[in-house]
Amino acid sequence: MANEVCFRTLDLDRPWLLEQYQSRGGYEVLSRILKEQTPPSEIIEEVKKSGLRGRGGAGFPTGVKWGFINRDAPGEKYIVCNSDEGEPGTFKDRDILRYNPHQLIEGMAIAAYVIGARRGYNYIRGEFWEPYERFEAALEEAREAGFLGDDILGSGFDFELHAHLGAGAYICGEETALLESIEGKKGQPRFKPPFPAQFGLYGRPTIINNTESLASIPEILRQGGDWFRELGVENSGGTKLFAVSGNVNNPGVFEVRMGMPFAELLELAGGMKEGRQLKAVIPGGSSAPVIPGAQMMDLTMDYDAIQKAGSMLGSGAVIVLDDSNCMVKVLERMSYFYHEESCGQCTPCREGTGWLYRVVHRIETGQGRPEDLDLLDDVATKIPGRTICALGDAAAMPVSGMLRHFRDEFAYHVEHGRCMVGGNGNGNSN
Repeated sequence: MANEVCFRTLDLDRPWLLEQYQSRGGYEVLSRILKEQTPPSEIIEEVKKSGLRGRGGAGFPTGVKWGFINRDAPGEKYIVCNSDEGEPGTFKDRDILRYNPHQLIEGMAIAAYVIGARRGYNYIRGEFWEPYERFEAALEEAREAGFLGDDILGSGFDFELHAHLGAGAYICGEETALLESIEGKKGQPRFKPPFPAQFGLYGRPTIINNTESLASIPEILRQGGDWFRELGVENSGGTKLFAVSGNVNNPGVFEVRMGMPFAELLELAGGMKEGRQLKAVIPGGSSAPVIPGAQMMDLTMDYDAIQKAGSMLGSGAVIVLDDSNCMVKVLERMSYFYHEESCGQCTPCREGTGWLYRVVHRIETGQGRPEDLDLLDDVATKIPGRTICALGDAAAMPVSGMLRHFRDEFAYHVEHGRCMVGGNGNGNSN
């Protein structure tokens, strides 16, 4: 998360150290805000002007969310960072924790100042041990340098930040399940309303933002909201981290302007592996409906363009699939994941995800029945909107998307008991 000037001065061997972050202007924005006692309302307006939308998947305007809390209300308030990053295909936030943790810390401290919080938590996925250690070390550096703790830089502003290590449950990426987990309870989503801004961590007003969202704040306030907004396109301001994986030559994390043509992003990722044909793209993590490759090549990477194509930008996890992939096999793997990760609290999700997986598995193993395709359609339409959280929707949308665009492959499986994509080991060969 840096502009071009920052990249040129970056020590690639140790970019996570405080001295390296400060050499690029790190903590200057926080220092200026505290020295000048910048009114929180001005900061919120600048963030709104930037067009920054939540980078965790929901895409809700960050400045608007910050405005939900009355910072002058009595009692404790909390800022929480969601670094759980459990969506299959997503691997951008862990790189912020590994290579640029101080920018996240500065962003969280600024957010805490804005909403009047004195305590913050960064909820990190349990499997992210190296990122967790890097973030803990950065916290210690920040405390020793006076950027965390009591009376920060003599401003009278107190803020302490803690890392909370999760236990690898996908459901804890849902914001209220995350709060339950921090409180030491079983990680299950809460009913809403009340929303976290009114009743959050320990029953107090809480703002929850994604890692990338919070790490974007210092540069937005340094360069200005207009600068950030103009880097992107209408309704999708700024730059975005895209985690590109699948059948590409150079998978990785790429920070690009919002609105970049997908064809250019694919080129950055090295193009198609082994020169194969692009078959399909899952543009926003495994819960996003699939888009056929030919259609995707005409799209830009922004919220509106992907939504109009029938999918969603989500977390920016771009899974590229070539023509060697059996889409039934791909869906079977995704359906198994959501079946296993359902917390079981809501009947439509608990039972529906099981049905989806078992029917897709039956088709993949050559035991499919002609009525199975209509059954999948039926189950997938009866889950969304009927659960406390969006995991049920996340399980159903990939099914609907696959049947909408690749129904012929499923029908072939049912009729012939095997995959129509032959000779590559990806489909069932029975």
